[in-house]
Amino acid sequence: MRKPSLEQPKWLYPLIYGLLIVVSLLPSYAEKPYPPQETQDVIVNLLMVAVAPYAAYAPGFHLATLVIILLVFRKPGKMGRLVAGYMGVNYLVIALAQSMGQTQKYGFVVHIASLATMLLLGGVWMVVAFRDDMQPAFRKLDVPEYGLLALAFLTYWSPYVVTGGVVHPDFNPLLLVTSPDYGLTFCFTTPIFLMGLILFYPQVNQLAYRITAFSGLLYGLFNLTHWFNPDTRWMGFLHLPLLILSTYALFLPKVKGWMGSWRRVRA
Repeated sequence: MRKPSLEQPKWLYPLIYGLLIVVSLLPSYAEKPYPPQETQDVIVNLLMVAVAPYAAYAPGFHLATLVIILLVFRKPGKMGRLVAGYMGVNYLVIALAQSMGQTQKYGFVVHIASLATMLLLGGVWMVVAFRDDMQPAFRKLDVPEYGLLALAFLTYWSPYVVTGGVVHPDFNPLLLVTSPDYGLTFCFTTPIFLMGLILFYPQVNQLAYRITAFSGLLYGLFNLTHWFNPDTRWMGFLHLPLLILSTYALFLPKVKGWMGSWRRVRA
């Protein structure tokens, strides 16, 4: 097993973050042409229908996640290849399930930015799995991380229902197993992955960790637009876990570095 890498050139991450921003701005393809000002509407129409054909597979993702968590508890430090491989495969599934679909208003739509990002994340985590470059073991939570855990659980649950185009809370416990958003959408799956990576840190591949966290931050910011529409405000609330966990994950390396420097000074 390789020791997870800790150091990267200082110019690398700004370059990668800049490229991710450029990718996130790529226009979507739609069978029916649309003006640029309708870009967000195209994406919303796609997201409303994209994962519906795959909803029957949702329990598999919920149960697989629970099994992997139990395995990490049982054999800490030895499930890196499995965890990274599962994340990679899941992101590839999301690329195919969430990034394209048949809409009523625009015909067949491909969210090219999302597709490219999910393929990148899937490929990166598959490389981590191939290299066995992660040692997952849950550490004790810091006090703020109990709140992060609750937020991650919220996205695993995905407690909402859409009625007449309006998003309403729906705390049906069956959604803990049947919600199609967890495992099939980026915004509701990534908070769980980030929560695990935060608890594994620093025994993670730094490059894959930061690409995942920064991608989460970008899409968390994009989805703040839900707050401007009263009909989708609850959906905006459900996207806060992605934004908050991504921000925490990005700052965690800095915080750990500051704490390490402070301990060395005291010693």
